[in-house]
Amino acid sequence: MAATLRERTVLPPDDPADLARFARGLTGVAAPARARLVGPDGSQIDIPEDLYGVLRDVVDALSQGLAITIAPHNTMLTTQEAADLLNISRPTLVRLLADGEIPHTMRGRHRRVLLRDVLDYSERTRAERRAALDQMATDAEDDGLYEATAAPRATS
Repeated sequence: MAATLRERTVLPPDDPADLARFARGLTGVAAPARARLVGPDGSQIDIPEDLYGVLRDVVDALSQGLAITIAPHNTMLTTQEAADLLNISRPTLVRLLADGEIPHTMRGRHRRVLLRDVLDYSERTRAERRAALDQMATDAEDDGLYEATAAPRATS
């Protein structure tokens, strides 16, 4: 019987001191050859290295007082949830949806967006910004702008 995947938000503990000590202990530790999850009853399950890294990141974030949300990629988001995730306004997100930048579906009069599509858009725009900045730095270097500002002029 398959368990139903659902979104889950975990808030940091009221006193993250124990978690912070645990996170500091994990920082310098390399992933073991095979990590194991040990339950309260002593049962053990081998976990993949990628999952071990995710668990380390979760502990680190919680120890810094950050909340963590775990959701399957096929999670449907409202426009407000998607806008919050992208750190943009809802009207800006709606414009992106209307322009076809992010796929969406309509449920009645309401737009819904897949989490994976929002994450894809975020990664795509991050890569575009990185490429544009790299090009600007290359152009500035080719034009000799770094040498022009190497020695600041004295102001009176």
